[in-house]
Amino acid sequence: MNQLSKKTFVMIAVHILFVLFVLVIDDLDYQAKVSFIAFLSAMTFWTTTKIPAGFVAVMVIVFIIFMRAADAELLYQSLAEEVVWLMIGAFIMGEAVKQSGLAERFIRFLLNQSNQKSTMIFSITKALFVSAFFIPSTSGRAAISMPIIKQLSKSLHSSKERRALAIIVPVIILMSTSATLIGAGSHLIGIGLLETATDQSISYTQWLIWGVPFTIFITLSTLMITKWMLWPKNTRKEIESIRSEGRNLGKQSMDMKEKKVLVLISLLMFAWMTQGIHGYEIGFITMAGALVFMFPKFGVLSWKQGMQSVSWHLVLFVAAATALGKVTVDTGVVGWVEKEILSFLHLFVNAPEWIIVFMILLISVTSHLYIHSHTTRAVIFIPSLIVFSQSIGINPSTVVFLSLIGMNYCVTFPVSSKALLIFYEEDELSFDAKQLVKLSTILMPLYILMMILFYFTYWQWTGMHI
Repeated sequence: MNQLSKKTFVMIAVHILFVLFVLVIDDLDYQAKVSFIAFLSAMTFWTTTKIPAGFVAVMVIVFIIFMRAADAELLYQSLAEEVVWLMIGAFIMGEAVKQSGLAERFIRFLLNQSNQKSTMIFSITKALFVSAFFIPSTSGRAAISMPIIKQLSKSLHSSKERRALAIIVPVIILMSTSATLIGAGSHLIGIGLLETATDQSISYTQWLIWGVPFTIFITLSTLMITKWMLWPKNTRKEIESIRSEGRNLGKQSMDMKEKKVLVLISLLMFAWMTQGIHGYEIGFITMAGALVFMFPKFGVLSWKQGMQSVSWHLVLFVAAATALGKVTVDTGVVGWVEKEILSFLHLFVNAPEWIIVFMILLISVTSHLYIHSHTTRAVIFIPSLIVFSQSIGINPSTVVFLSLIGMNYCVTFPVSSKALLIFYEEDELSFDAKQLVKLSTILMPLYILMMILFYFTYWQWTGMHI
């Protein structure tokens, strides 16, 4: 009881400090101040308590509305976010892959490569890295990989190993994003803003030259550090056998159901890759594909099976968390933070090159702490950074590239990335938010350091100059 009272007292004291801090900010109006307090409160609950993250997310949205800082539509329209429908469609697709036997076939293929857990995790890392060249969405890659990872987790011996795997997968997805220009929508937005504001651009090939070596290095480094920090010591190295559901798919040829699912997924991947041509968003394409999988007589799932495969509590969590990020933008909280940061950046106009590079990286890498969306980070910061680069006479394309790569780091809180959110609230495969914060204390400075080293070596050797 004393411990509970102490925790409650500390939580109340922390929230009083949040309120006092926000109230003295003159540049924020009432709505922005309430949203800022709600945001800080949510971060605190997510990282320091075991209260369900979805409950916290919905609670702070209800609080914002109750305090008249937003209309009730903030809650209702949260379910209209693209990522919500992307996740629903991806869950249904994942169930179709599982029911057809393709997931088990892929798992058997990975497990047949070796009976060692370390080799299996490395094979997963390679597959996730390659997927960045074909699936232009981190949340899409996370949602689609979820059913396969859940099955593979059954080959592990302890819940600690499964929690570590639940962090490794989304973190590797995020770290591998920088390899290609289509790895994230923020890349395309940033390059578009660069072309509009200047006569410069970064081609797909140039991005590969700069992005692939760095991404390989940081992905492998992340994998080693994550395993060293989170993987339980003194556990069995061999993989536990996964019981097959009635058939051995190791050497059998694909049946009609598997071929049908494989063809449909190939068509969906083609549609994702050609989004710039047809104009349909990834969430819509995924949901349309999910309907095909459930189509009467033709599909591989019934409507009921498809709906039961969706993790609805996870969908609600992501919807509310996304709405929280959106309201901080709409009310001007993010704009205030951006203004304060850029005014600080101008203090370094005549500073040495390495200090300017460091400050740009520090701002872009830490931007995920208060702006949860890749796209929003690019829209808010890239125009200002382009203006900043032109005002002090440095290369805008270099600044944009460094900033976009820096913004790809979003490994601190579950809400920092939708890829993390998808794994965070999953029943069978989830992780502790405290572990993520602990991991980020090592990865964040390493990420900045590696970018600085690459800039003054390989990137300059290949033509990048500030």
